[in-house]
This record gives sequence, structure tokens and C-alpha cells, in this order.
Amino acid sequence: MLLIGKSDIYELYCLSQDLGTHFLVRTCVDRLAGDGQHTIATEMEEVHVKGLHHVEVRDVNGDLTRVALELKFKKIVVQPPIGKQRHYPPLRLSVLHATERHPPKGRKAIEWKLITDLPVRSCQEAIEKINWYAMRWKIEVFHKVLKSGCRAEDSKLRTADRLANLMAVFCILSWRVLWLTMMARAAPNEPPDIALTKGEIGILDGLVPDTGNRRCKTGTLAFYIIKLARLGGYLARTSDPPPGIVVIWRGLARLTDIELGAEFAAAGIVGN
Repeated sequence: MLLIGKSDIYELYCLSQDLGTHFLVRTCVDRLAGDGQHTIATEMEEVHVKGLHHVEVRDVNGDLTRVALELKFKKIVVQPPIGKQRHYPPLRLSVLHATERHPPKGRKAIEWKLITDLPVRSCQEAIEKINWYAMRWKIEVFHKVLKSGCRAEDSKLRTADRLANLMAVFCILSWRVLWLTMMARAAPNEPPDIALTKGEIGILDGLVPDTGNRRCKTGTLAFYIIKLARLGGYLARTSDPPPGIVVIWRGLARLTDIELGAEFAAAGIVGN
């Protein structure tokens, strides 16, 4: 088991060892290191850059840009906070810094300061840990869909079994919303049937006109995801960023209602 997050709490480091698990967190505290006479930052300043890692990030306009991160890593003895040194022992942890080389003017440099009890002995292992931590944002978006889209916290179920069943369904729905959003950006020119059913594609063709789809190639996944988002209120203007999880969630919810209505009508089921 691996804990990934921003929980820079020394007690958590010790607890993870007691539980036999591991952690990879982003640090926000410059802790005492070594013999306690200096800090982690001081010790890391003496570490030479050991390699580069290139990543793609989106700018304010949603366009991808490629940046180079300088990698530093070292095994460091980290001291517990002053006042807690009687209760917690020093820990020998891996500290990893990834800092953007030559950031553009007007934008703060990308800088990750990670700490883990897992080994980081090479650039390959450092990049592995960075990629693991990068998954944190997708996990947080998934939880946002659960909370804001499914409104999981508003459920009034009184038993754990019923709540577990509801969360199982919500997890599937949230995964699909997140997956549709990510696929539209990662593989925009793929055919739509990799993510949508034939029935959903047919309904979108019947309800949403082909015009105003941000110049996407007709018949592609991105083309239909924008149609789906337009059902959820997305305006699809050329200057708009790509559709996000909120409009895709709303569009998918409306599409599902329409599809159910069409199935009921075809089966001759009429409500009161």
C-alpha cells in the first residue's frame, strides 16, 4: 500500500512504518536534517543535478508546452519536530526535488519537493516517483466528481451496506466522467465508439448540430465529447478552454435521461 498526497506530517511518516505501508508526499516544511544543525533545504543545495525529466503541461490557454525538470535526490536523515523528539525517532528518507529549468517570464517555476520512505537511487527511480505523484491530481478530480457531480455526501442512507452499494455505482459513473474528459484531451482524433455507445452517438447527432464544435475534426471523439458537453451547458466558443468535468457530467446526465426516455417510448411504456 502507498499513501500519496500532501500530508506533510511527521507523525504520519512514523505511522506508515508501524502499519507496514509506504508514503510519497509533497513537502511544505523545511525540516531539520542530519545531526539537527541544518535543514533539508541546506543539504539539498549541495546536491548536484543528476538528470532531466521532460513533461508536458498546459498553459493558461489550454495548450500543451514541454518543460524540463532538473532532478536532485538524496537519502537524508530527517529529524522529528522540536518538542516531539522524545516521542518520535529520526527517519532515513529519500528526498526528491524536481525544479523547472529556464521557466518563462511571468510564470512561477514548476517545483516539486517530494519525500518518501521508498528508495530513490537513480534518475529512473526518481521519474517513477514523480509519475506516481502526478496521479494525485487525477485522483482528486475523481473525488471531485464523486462529491460535486454525484453529490455523494447528500445521500441519506442509514446503513453502511446501502451506502457501500451506492458508492459502488457512483464510482463507476465518476470513472466514466473522468475517463471521457481525459480521453478527449489525450486521444481527440480517435473514433467516438471507443467511449460512447451507438445509441449515445445517434442521440447526440440528432440533438446537437455539427456547427460550433471548436474546429474539431468531424466524427472524432473530441467532436462528440464537445457535443456531449454542449448538452451540459458548454458554449464551445473558440476562445473557451476544453470542456471540463462539470459540463461533461451535466451533459452525460441529460443524455442518459434522454436515452432512457427513448427506450421507454420504443417499448410503449408511458408514465402517468
